[in-house]
Formats: sequence, structure tokens, C-alpha cells
Amino acid sequence: MRRLLALTLFMAACNGSGGATTGTEASTTTTGETAATADTAATASTGAPTTTAPTTTAPDTSTGDDTTGTGAEVPGCAGGSFLPVPKDTSLPGPWPVGARTVAIADLTVEVWYPAEPGSEAGQEKIRYDIRTGLPDAEQGKVSDADNPWQDCECWQGLPLDADHGPYPAVIFIHGTAGFRSQSLEHMVHWASRGFIVLAADHPGLWLKDLLGSLCGVPMVPQNLADDIGQMVAALAAPAGDLAFIAGHVDAARIAMSGHSAGGGAIAGAGDSARVLIPMAAGGVEAGAALESTLILGALSDQVVEYSGQQSGFASSPAPKRLVGIDGAGHLAFSSLCSLKNTQGQDFLQIAQANDVCGAQFASFLFDCSPDYTPDATSWEITQYASSAVLESVLRCTDAADNFAELQAKFPEVAEFQEAL
Repeated sequence: MRRLLALTLFMAACNGSGGATTGTEASTTTTGETAATADTAATASTGAPTTTAPTTTAPDTSTGDDTTGTGAEVPGCAGGSFLPVPKDTSLPGPWPVGARTVAIADLTVEVWYPAEPGSEAGQEKIRYDIRTGLPDAEQGKVSDADNPWQDCECWQGLPLDADHGPYPAVIFIHGTAGFRSQSLEHMVHWASRGFIVLAADHPGLWLKDLLGSLCGVPMVPQNLADDIGQMVAALAAPAGDLAFIAGHVDAARIAMSGHSAGGGAIAGAGDSARVLIPMAAGGVEAGAALESTLILGALSDQVVEYSGQQSGFASSPAPKRLVGIDGAGHLAFSSLCSLKNTQGQDFLQIAQANDVCGAQFASFLFDCSPDYTPDATSWEITQYASSAVLESVLRCTDAADNFAELQAKFPEVAEFQEAL
């Protein structure tokens, strides 16, 4: 009976609105945190980073028309100052990305941020251990050799670039059975282009809690509205673990994005967020702060039908845009389908092979297929479109002009609509 009730709630969370739709999220720093199973099976968690080989150079981000680097500055909104970024918003920016795991009230939150250029030299990149997103009794079932480690183009605890900013903030909400680093590529991309990005493991929605509820652990209540409110309040008055961004974050310029259930959770956040970006979810409501909405969907989504994004676009207030990716599934906006171990096994295969409790239910949300548009292409489209909106509204640039080239640049964009 407990399992039937838990499964009913599990699926309801994936198809609900407001507090939860479906979704997943990638994990955080190197030790601890687990991958999602609803939407996938990997996770992320807190803990000390398990790093990989040291690196001494930042990625080359100078391209095209831009002079990207540390030698010039460009103005932002209300007196902000930033390094120039590539005009092509699918490309990473000039900042190395720092990462820290912090506590905000009762939430474990990962923060990715623009770090001091050059401070990553000689440092090891972060590697996240997604097993910490499993229930405690299940974590030891997956060996290091079987684990799908999540490598990050980011570095633990680098000094924030205090010579620029203040930096706008992006809050990301994972989906059902997700975790904070589920969409790691997007978190790092936004931070590299001058945003402070926060993502939490949300109690009751987190992979660890939902799998636990299927395996004899008491169910954990969720309150995504409170979670979001706690993060917004923390940005307004950074303290404790978050004190390192005090004076460097522009708390008046916040965006929110969410995948699946996370996209539903941000639907009513327009009184706090100037930009809302639901992914594989629905539409949004009008709000006092809301200036722009970008709805992202996948035409082959087997969990949340793409028609939900189309109707969500129709009901959302302008200015708004809709981008639909052809041949992509529900997890196209996350890292989950691409996270595999050295044997080529994905999250679901690993969980099933190691008899992880609750793995049998992961298939309901593990919408991955070799026939789908490659993840790298979906990520590039997502980063191009999302960064264009974020930078135009929160950085006061002309980046939204990039939408004129969206479908020519990406033939995989089957549908693009805008109402401005």
C-alpha cells in the first residue's frame, strides 16, 4: 500500500502544475549528490569535490565579433560593469566558473559564479558524485567503478571576480526525482557569461526523498514556494555561507528557470523574477516584476507532451517566446541521458544492475533514446536562447537580436514563436 501511494504521488508530481510538474536535475560538487531517476537516475549532493586532473587554462571564448577577455569592459544595467562576452550566446563566456555548496535555511544549495580570471590555474576541476542523491541505504550498492561521475567545467571555491558586477542571479529548480546539478551544463554556461546561479536539492522533490518514499522511508513534505522564497531572501541579504557574494549580486535582477516540475514551480514567481524560463513544463502567470518569458519544449517528450508548452505559451503574458526542439525528449534540458559510466551504462541501467530500491519506477521518467536529437545539440539551443533572454533583460544588452537567427543556426528548432 505504501508503494502504491508513493507511486501515485510520484506520477502526480510529474504531471501536476504550480508546485510540481515533471523534471529532474543534475547534481553539484564532487562528493555527494545524486542523479535523478524521474527524468533519469543520476543525482548530485553536497560534499567535498572529488576533482579530476589539474588544468591551467580557461576555455577559449573569444570568437566572432567579440573581444572576449579581461582587457576590456562593457556596461550593464544601472552602472554594472562586465567583461565582454561572445555575441553568439551558445558560446561560454570569459569567466572561469567557481562553485560552492552552501546552506540556505534548510536547503542544500549549489552556487556557480563568475570567478576571478586566472584563479583556476593549477586547480583541479570539480567532479560530482551523484550517488549521494540515493537513499542512504542504497548508496553503497554502486561502486566507484560503476558510478557515472559528473565532471564539471568549474572549480571549487575560487575567488569571485570582485572587479566586475554586480552580477544578476538565476535560480534553477529541478524536477521530480531530480537534484541540483541535473542541468549542470546550463548552470556553468550562465555563470561563465556573468550570472550567479543557485540550484537546491528540494525536499520532497529530490531524488533521494522520492526513492526513499518508495523504499520504506517516511515521505518528506515539499514546499517549493517556500524554497524559492528562501533563496530570493538570501540573495537580498547574503549571509553565512553566501556572504561571499554580498555586494556583488544584483538582487533586483533575478531570473528563474525550472525543468518539468521545477518549471511548474516558477510559474507564479513573476513578482520576484524579471525572467522566467520553464523547460518541459507549461506557461507562467503575470507578475509585477516579470519582463520576459522563454518557454522551452521538446517535440518528442514522452513525459510532458509538447502541446503543454504550446498552450502554456498561448496563456502566458507577453513579452514571451516559445522554442520547440525537434526529435528531443523530456530530459533534453538536463545532463541525465548523457551521464554514463566507463562501461557505457546510463543511470537507469546502473541502478537496475545494482538492485537499487525504487529503480523499477525510474523508467516512467527516463525519457532517453539514441534516436533523439543529440544532447549536445539540445544544450546548445537551450544555452543560445536562454542566454539571449537573460542578457537582454538582466544585463541590458542587445542579445535578444540573436533570436532572428535561431532557426537558421539550428535546423533542429522545429517551432519558434514570439509575442513582444
